[in-house]
Amino acid sequence: MFKTPCSRLSGLVGVSVKQKLIRCNQSARSLIQLHRRDPSNWLTYQHLNFLKRQYVTKKNSELQQRAIPKQAPVLTIVDEREDSIERQVQRIPTIDPEVTDAVSHPADFSSKAQPEVSSLTDATSEDGAAQSDSVSSTVLNSDETPHVHVETDEAREARLDKQWKMLKVDVADLPDVYAKLAKIKLTALVVITSAAGFAMAPVPFDPVMFFVSSLGTGLASCTANSINQYFEVPFDSNMNRTKNRPLVRGQISPLHAVCFALACGVPGVTLLTLAVNPLTGFLGALNIFLYTCCYTPLKRLSITNTWVGALVGAIPPVMGWTAATGCLEPGALLLGGLLYSWQFPHFNALSWNLREDYSRGGYRMMSVTHPGMCKRVALRHSVGLIGLSSLAPVLDVTTWTFPVISLPINLYISYLAFNFYRKGDRSSARKLFFCSLWHLPMLLLLALTCKKPRKEPESPALPPAPLPMALQS
Repeated sequence: MFKTPCSRLSGLVGVSVKQKLIRCNQSARSLIQLHRRDPSNWLTYQHLNFLKRQYVTKKNSELQQRAIPKQAPVLTIVDEREDSIERQVQRIPTIDPEVTDAVSHPADFSSKAQPEVSSLTDATSEDGAAQSDSVSSTVLNSDETPHVHVETDEAREARLDKQWKMLKVDVADLPDVYAKLAKIKLTALVVITSAAGFAMAPVPFDPVMFFVSSLGTGLASCTANSINQYFEVPFDSNMNRTKNRPLVRGQISPLHAVCFALACGVPGVTLLTLAVNPLTGFLGALNIFLYTCCYTPLKRLSITNTWVGALVGAIPPVMGWTAATGCLEPGALLLGGLLYSWQFPHFNALSWNLREDYSRGGYRMMSVTHPGMCKRVALRHSVGLIGLSSLAPVLDVTTWTFPVISLPINLYISYLAFNFYRKGDRSSARKLFFCSLWHLPMLLLLALTCKKPRKEPESPALPPAPLPMALQS
């Protein structure tokens, strides 16, 4: 069949196009396979982040591209010196850039390079004018005074508090820090009960021995309280009641606190052992051990910590009695029993209003885990104070006047404990707690006023003197 040159040409073109399409299909498949094998070598949109700073405008049916002027990076200089030192920094004034006619040069250059294309020169001149307008507006904006953020004193103090800084101890603040570390109010109560035990002993009062025993007991109490705070730092930080303690706030280091505890404990126990008697020194060391090694860890394990803590509080009056007499007697155990029973209405009422704090700190208290038992135990020991007061004259510690005159205050605290047991609210717990604060000093004062007088040992009767010889005759 005869084919014209035109049909032959179209056939050749079709064959070549078909071969190119086949090659393109194969090349596209190979490219896809290569991209799947190693996609990291291919250009992605992430490599073209500069497109985010560009925009395209269409003007006079032509696409022209302009870039947004990028702001100059602000260099931040980190000063590692102390933030507490304020320094004045001189501000360098900005240099105003001079606006020149350099913006219009691209239009002149394009007009000189291609004078034969008039339409192109018009477009470029208009574009140059637009660029000059944008540059002039940028220059005007740079002349404006930048906004300066002024930091207030409160914000600066808050920022400095959050930063790590070297721990500095001010010598003027150490007395207050030591007083908080030793729980000075609790230590004062311990010394008062020890002094009451010394005064109730049926022996002549020795002021020097009284001062030495009170000092040694106070130092032992400071040691126990300091070690207790050292162990409970991570838990005290979760409680509103204890979050302002010196170790929690970082006013002193843990090593400093331990050194303070040793500086109080070693002289205190030595003073009680050598200057008073070994029995009192042993009771002081035992009290430190019970408070730091038994009561403190038990607070997070079992509710028996309340009974162990009551035993710790009952030992100081016994120490005062043994410091005066040198031996354990029923009167010393009676005073210890009064302190033991008094602590349950006192502490249970206190812990009732602090249940949220104790629960947040992870302490297992009766008020948290056994609220019913907490109220029953407080009532039981409040009534027990009446019976213990009645035993005092039986053991020849006081006269029979003491049970009578102490009955009103014992009945009153028992009445408040009954209200606490029946209602179990914050108001009844608060009333019972504040009553316990004045009940103990009043009870000890009444016992001291009704102390049984000491019996003087009777001297043996002397035989009658012989009569003179003259009278016999």
